[in-house]
Amino acid sequence: MDGQLVTAVMSLSGVVLGGGFSWLVQSHTQRMSARTEQRRQDVARADARRTERLTHLERFIAVAADAERLAFERPADWAPGESWPTAAQETMKQLWVAGSMLQVLFPSDVHTSARAYFQRINRAVWDGVPDLEALYPALDELRDAFLAAARSALD
Repeated sequence: MDGQLVTAVMSLSGVVLGGGFSWLVQSHTQRMSARTEQRRQDVARADARRTERLTHLERFIAVAADAERLAFERPADWAPGESWPTAAQETMKQLWVAGSMLQVLFPSDVHTSARAYFQRINRAVWDGVPDLEALYPALDELRDAFLAAARSALD
């Protein structure tokens, strides 16, 4: 009888031990799979966010270039309803919207430098450009500061 009891207990403990190991391995595998999937989703989300940020950054730069061109082409005298002020109003509205999107998507230092750049362009568009030689370096400095802030935010 003792032999049968020992055999039954050993058999039962083997089943319990095997089941425990099986549960541990499955649990570990499931956790590793969940972590891998979470990392994959995090990378995909970061890539999508970076793409979105680059798209809005490119949009702001393109509209800012259009606004600069408008500032340099500003006629000395214009009246509401003419083609230049209508185009200028639309472009400046687009630049404001693009700048607002940067505020949503980027850190505050990027928005602050974009805002300074926008304000200088806005003054050049509506107030005119009395001295081209002074405006070019001012815009270049503001643009470079903005691009440097955007570059550091993207890294």
